[in-house]
Amino acid sequence: MNIAIVGATGLVGQVILEILEKLEFDLDNIYAIASKKSIGKSIKFRDQEITIISIENSLEKEIDVAIFSAGKELSLKWAPIFAAKGIYVIDNSSAWRMDGTKKLIVPEINGHILEKNDKIIPNPNCSTIQMVMAIHSIHAKYNILRIIVSTYQSISGTGRKAIAQLEGEQNSVETEKVYPYQIYKNAIPHCDEFEKNGYTKEEMKLVNETNKILDSNISITATAVRLPISGGHSESINLTLENQFKIDDIKKMIKNSEGVILEDNPSENLYPMPLSSQGKDEVYVGRVRRDNSCENSLNMWVVSDNLRKGAATNTVQIMKLLIEKGFIN
Repeated sequence: MNIAIVGATGLVGQVILEILEKLEFDLDNIYAIASKKSIGKSIKFRDQEITIISIENSLEKEIDVAIFSAGKELSLKWAPIFAAKGIYVIDNSSAWRMDGTKKLIVPEINGHILEKNDKIIPNPNCSTIQMVMAIHSIHAKYNILRIIVSTYQSISGTGRKAIAQLEGEQNSVETEKVYPYQIYKNAIPHCDEFEKNGYTKEEMKLVNETNKILDSNISITATAVRLPISGGHSESINLTLENQFKIDDIKKMIKNSEGVILEDNPSENLYPMPLSSQGKDEVYVGRVRRDNSCENSLNMWVVSDNLRKGAATNTVQIMKLLIEKGFIN
């Protein structure tokens, strides 16, 4: 199998390569694609040096799957070109997520709907993935009516320049600012651009993508906050259900969900934290408790490594799903 990684030098691209290195199947060729400033340089993969090439040159290669992690504009331009050549494109940008002709896939939840002619497969937003992983089994049994979610997101979700800004501010070194304010020792309630309705694009992704993945019409409101931490996204989630429930049953459902780990023992100070989630593929859920202020409602705290299950891991899982379904060899 031949794979192209578009955006191979970025944070997500690097994690994708790390995950692919550990997979127990043979790769005939892996092509690293990046911006002009990186062309000709090399990156290491399975003890080999791979030379970075341009996206134009990659089209001369035989490619089965192309994984895009290089932003919306590039995906809008190049994904259809790759797909027209019969290449499966798995895209980490927001370019195709809400396109009515594209399926938004989280393999544990709706991988069964993926079909052979789905050549462009958008990967959901990082904060959306961890939320639906935590709640989808609850929705299937109890029917979620409303979600109130507040996210506390690490700077790695913005990229390398955000990490450089935080490190510069920590060390009193002047750096390029990617946030409108200092992020060091701060919390900024502003993830992505603001829309006319007063919500940010990040907040609306949580609303729209969640309902698309779950094939639902849940009322959802979201607030997204950026924190000065290097990795891991956290979410405070409040659910209102149509049907009555027992908290112990909810916890059992979470515990039995594939790819989800229940960490919930407050008496032992056991609960998920972004620091302990880093480098792991699972979604962690804790602080599960009844909301005594509202009938049939509950609260939970959900944490995941945004670069792994929120991006790279889910992407590789989609690729493995294509193999399992026999769409590629």
